Amino acid sequence: MNKVGETLVHAAVWVILFLTPLSFLNRAGGFSLLQYLMTCMSPLLVMLVFYANYLWLTPHYFVTGKHRYYFLTNIVMVVTLGILLHYWMDFTHQLFDSAYRPHHEPSALDAAGFIMRDIFNLTIAAAIATAIQLAMRWQKAEQARREAEAARTEAELKTLRNQINPHFLLNTLNNIYALTAIDATRAQDAIQQLSKMLRHLLYDYEQPTVPLKDEIEFLENYVNLMRIRLPLSVDVSLTTPQTAHSSVQVAPMLFISLVENAFKHGVSPTEPSFIHIVIDSDEQGITCDISNSNHPKNRQDRSGHGIGLLQVQRRLELAYPGRYTWERGVSPDGQTYRSVITLNTKLNTKH
Repeated sequence: MNKVGETLVHAAVWVILFLTPLSFLNRAGGFSLLQYLMTCMSPLLVMLVFYANYLWLTPHYFVTGKHRYYFLTNIVMVVTLGILLHYWMDFTHQLFDSAYRPHHEPSALDAAGFIMRDIFNLTIAAAIATAIQLAMRWQKAEQARREAEAARTEAELKTLRNQINPHFLLNTLNNIYALTAIDATRAQDAIQQLSKMLRHLLYDYEQPTVPLKDEIEFLENYVNLMRIRLPLSVDVSLTTPQTAHSSVQVAPMLFISLVENAFKHGVSPTEPSFIHIVIDSDEQGITCDISNSNHPKNRQDRSGHGIGLLQVQRRLELAYPGRYTWERGVSPDGQTYRSVITLNTKLNTKH
């Protein structure tokens, strides 16, 4: 609630409380402004206790842990004001309301009961003020925590993105370098494919999400670039059954590390190899299904250290917390490695 709304709520509550004494005036004697003002002592003292707690006692004593001073000050205040209010109202009724004058003097027990009632009402006002102040502070603290968490998440996500860029570019440049020694014309084609991917990096990469069709085009350029240096015997496919015209959004470059991993560990120079990539979407979300022949690298091959997969895991946790599944592993016969990521992007539209 903003300051204007909070002020209006306070004003409405106090207007109601200050109008309440009108219902207790002596109707037979007509309306008396002086009697009304004297009767307003009750809501006036309630207001005093409320704002003493709301503006001072709660933030300066209760919140800071000085509970002894908070309770001691409140006890002294409500007891003193409760006694004052009882005698003031007793004086007001005797002054203006002849029907109020009893046939006998109230006993000490009766007076104590009235005083306890007034003390109870003032204590309720103090408790409500403290509860409201604590609730507002909790709300502000929770909002600050969420903002700090969002800022930390965004900073961490940008860090991960910056780690992906050099990692991806290094692998791609190595591919082009190897191709220049084989076929200069195909190397030029590879450079053109790379320029398309760099355009994606420069203009789309800083956005939190991009259209899935743009991400697929980026992956297609990468796959075409990788095909140039592969033997024709390697079966490589990228299939997009329903996503070509999909407007669904996805975190940029989320799947590239998985595709890179498939080319690293799915291609053998001597054995049959395949890489099958399927990216599909529907009203519920996106599925990325990648299968490749399993040719694990040895310990000396640093290309298999798996940093890219760790980045994918962390990016999924940051961009799709609680809204993704990732199943991966080697088939029972050890011939195929499969990685399937499912994203629930439908929930993303609600945030």
